[in-house]
Amino acid sequence: MLMFCITPSIITHSHSSLFHTGPGNCFIRSPNYSFFIRSSSSSLQVPLDEDNEKSLSPELRYSRPFPTIKSAKRVVLVRHGQSTWNAEGRIQGSSNFSVLTEKGEAQAETSRKMLIDDSFDICFASPLNRSKRTAEIIWGTRKEEILTDLDLREIDLYSFQGLLKHEGKEKFGEAFHEWQKNPANFSIDGNYPVRQLWERARNCWDKILFHESRSVLVVAHNAVNQALIATAMGLGTEYFRVLLQSNCGVSVLDFTPRVDGLPPHVCLNRLNQTPGSPVAGGSSGGRKARKQIILVCHASSRSDFKASVPAVGDSPMDMLGIIQSQKTAELLLDLRLKLVVSSLNLASIATANTIAQVQEAADCLGADCVPRFVERKQVQNLGMDNILQLSQKDVTEAPHSPGWLNILEDEVITALWDQAKKAWKSLLDELSSQPENEEIIVAVADSAANVALLSHCLNVTKEWMGSFHLDAGSISVIDFPDGPAGRGVIRCINYTAHLGRWSIPITTSTMDDEEF
Repeated sequence: MLMFCITPSIITHSHSSLFHTGPGNCFIRSPNYSFFIRSSSSSLQVPLDEDNEKSLSPELRYSRPFPTIKSAKRVVLVRHGQSTWNAEGRIQGSSNFSVLTEKGEAQAETSRKMLIDDSFDICFASPLNRSKRTAEIIWGTRKEEILTDLDLREIDLYSFQGLLKHEGKEKFGEAFHEWQKNPANFSIDGNYPVRQLWERARNCWDKILFHESRSVLVVAHNAVNQALIATAMGLGTEYFRVLLQSNCGVSVLDFTPRVDGLPPHVCLNRLNQTPGSPVAGGSSGGRKARKQIILVCHASSRSDFKASVPAVGDSPMDMLGIIQSQKTAELLLDLRLKLVVSSLNLASIATANTIAQVQEAADCLGADCVPRFVERKQVQNLGMDNILQLSQKDVTEAPHSPGWLNILEDEVITALWDQAKKAWKSLLDELSSQPENEEIIVAVADSAANVALLSHCLNVTKEWMGSFHLDAGSISVIDFPDGPAGRGVIRCINYTAHLGRWSIPITTSTMDDEEF
């Protein structure tokens, strides 16, 4: 096996600065949040202060720009399958004692089938047994060698490794509480594990992007995959545990070249497409989610472009849309919904009605029929068609490519952003008003609206709406383990497995070499 190593990333900082520079961006502290608002800044430089490096706050760490690329590159990240220590509830960290369980092997096989049609050029994998074995199962009969890279190992947790959670609480008390509540500033045995992980993940991107391949598979771990996604998008350590990675969950990042030697444009095409249903429950970063918002992109309409780019204008669903809406309604049968909201768009209303009707009919399939009513509301701020009509760009002919919102004029992006801010507040208010036993709201809108809502949830700025991609009929799930007033945790983005043959496969390239 081939092992890689490169010089650690440069760290610069200033205690008086309110900025965290990343690949062409910075973070500005928001007075209303415990993390940072991301905004565009390609020229900001933070002065070096080596004497104070140990007290460096995670928000102020500098990350050098990504290397330029000549052609578009897609990177598919997979977390390993369930391991023996996952099943036991032990803290694994970068230890190498656990192996895949029978369930973990089955999860890896499901991921293999999910990715079987992709012609990956290369596979990078963590050398730890649980990840390496997952990579071998997914890689299957491909002839190319799997390249193991020590930087892809799981987060180093030092004295915590091997402990059950209750043992960690008993033995380390305050330190374990810090790990649970404030991981970005958590230290143990003289180390800051999350900060070190972010630096390692940034190193990995140099190796992945410098490789001549165009389609890359990376098989690693929960925390390091979170760090890879975050560092690719310019998100700091305060976003640890915000972008969930389930066992064998698949995430996709698209890197598109830009002119004049600029770093590539990065788009999160998919987050945590799991072997099982993303709405079937489970913990959210180790905690039970008290409330949840499920964003549904309305099914394909007659004027959608390639069933992905939302229509300019208001059109009813086409036949594909009818099928997609039924598939989405079937997926949500795992839940007992009480409220579905939608924009005023005809396709959104039709999709919402299908979801509600299937929910109401489900209780009458058995011998004891108990009629149930699902409330439906239409929210004007959820719709973006009226704003897209302001654009001079012909978005119906926009390329089916990552970050297509970047083609819109700044005033249109601003209008989308401002309207989505009102819609996001309306959803949070609606969620807050629901009784404790009614914890889920389904919101149906076009993809532009849902991208903006996800951006508001992550507390980033309008310039980064082009950093997300959503397909027609997809769902994205946001958990609120601390309630609607707390921070949203993204369970998945652009989940489409429920659409079956009518979905856009994970690894079907949506890229061209167009420069942004």
